[in-house]
Amino acid sequence: MNPLSQRLLKMVDGLNFKDFVAFLSAFSAKASAQQKIELIFKVYDSDRNGKVSFKDMLEVLKDLSGPFMSDEQREEVLSQVLREAGYTKDSYLTLDDFIKVLGQSDLKMDVEVPVD
Repeated sequence: MNPLSQRLLKMVDGLNFKDFVAFLSAFSAKASAQQKIELIFKVYDSDRNGKVSFKDMLEVLKDLSGPFMSDEQREEVLSQVLREAGYTKDSYLTLDDFIKVLGQSDLKMDVEVPVD
């Protein structure tokens, strides 16, 4: 099972059809990097307050890494990534921050939904 499936389901809960289709459009091969970054931001911003905290990022990392990393390892890795990007554990990242960091990266922005 996709470790982020519960987060994605929570994101679509209560959406009307138009908003649901807009949500799905980020998974299209034709979606812009901006649309995909906005979706990624929403995955991290689970409380929908418009900012992502260190705790929010740790929760997603825990979902992704499961039992393969300890809490201490997750904190160390995330702290290092934030430092390299010019942020600290006390920083709150906004959508603009995500766009700045991910929009300038060479990351492949393939967002897919497995159907198994």
